[in-house]
Amino acid sequence: MTDVLLTVGTRKGLFIGRRSGGRWEFGDPHFNAQAIYSIAIDKRGDVPRLLVGGDSAHWGPSVFHSDDLGASWVEPAQPAVKFPEFTGTSLERVWQLHPAGPEAPDVVYAGTEPAALFRSRDRGESFELVRPLWEHPTRSKWVPGGGGEGLHTVLTDERDPRSVTVAVSTAGVFRTADGGESWTPANRGVSAVFLPDPDPEFGQCVHKVSRDAVDPDRLYLQNHWGVFRSDDAGGSWTDIGAGLPSDFGFAVAAHPHRADTAYLFPINADADRVPAGHRCRVFRTTDAGDSWEPLSSGLPDGAHYGTVLRDALCTDDADPAGVYFGNRNGEVYASADDGDSWQQLASHLPDVLCVRAATIGG
Repeated sequence: MTDVLLTVGTRKGLFIGRRSGGRWEFGDPHFNAQAIYSIAIDKRGDVPRLLVGGDSAHWGPSVFHSDDLGASWVEPAQPAVKFPEFTGTSLERVWQLHPAGPEAPDVVYAGTEPAALFRSRDRGESFELVRPLWEHPTRSKWVPGGGGEGLHTVLTDERDPRSVTVAVSTAGVFRTADGGESWTPANRGVSAVFLPDPDPEFGQCVHKVSRDAVDPDRLYLQNHWGVFRSDDAGGSWTDIGAGLPSDFGFAVAAHPHRADTAYLFPINADADRVPAGHRCRVFRTTDAGDSWEPLSSGLPDGAHYGTVLRDALCTDDADPAGVYFGNRNGEVYASADDGDSWQQLASHLPDVLCVRAATIGG
């Protein structure tokens, strides 16, 4: 069985697990007492690089990296992500760390709160603010959601290094085709049922967006009420929530190899943020959202209250794919067969904020 590295960011530290020879082992936590909101596993170099966005109550937020799978960590002498003085603001946390693809081998993006996009050209050791998005003419009308005003999703396009799509809570989806020099709202068809105008140009509370593995123009979006698909890279969206027990949720993750396949973890409601029907189930589509099937083999049978946050559901790059999620009960579950069956890997951890996984060398 392929070796896999699983990183779990929690409210109080980072936990790293490794599957070798079919068995999982977890080490002691890293960054004790720090909230870990973002993780990336960058496999583009000679060795994998781990990137972690930590948030110390005493020292504030920082970005760390490791080139030895977490045996040691480097924190830059100067803050890696810092708002320029002219912005009059300061960094609250790093919500997202996203290595670009082979089209931009040293580029890493960071999404932050307050909502902004930063770009690194040295694999995450230093970052610069992408000013045109920060200065977008709609920005003065962006407002924080229940979890703050964070840029939590970054999607790059291997066909074109100038093409980047981001999502902001609660401003919606924006995209650039010119390397960040200009940005266009990309929310047509995404309903905002909580606003007086349910179909605004921007202002949607997007929770997460994921890209299809085979068709890069196909995107899956979990909104604050509503699940949507785009077949034109965000130009327009179609509701695909029919067949789910609830179309409220936080997380969405596409299969790493298979077309038209994605995973969700539905939540009861915005005012009742527990698993839909109080049941621990992942839902999978294999036809781009035309239908959904519940996946629960090996998951708890009884009433369950573990909420899965927007970055706490992920896939690895194995074949068959591994699928993973963690919840606010401090439980971590894994599937090694595309989600058909599950096993519990950890329990009684602090709140799980994010999970990331990737295959690694033996």
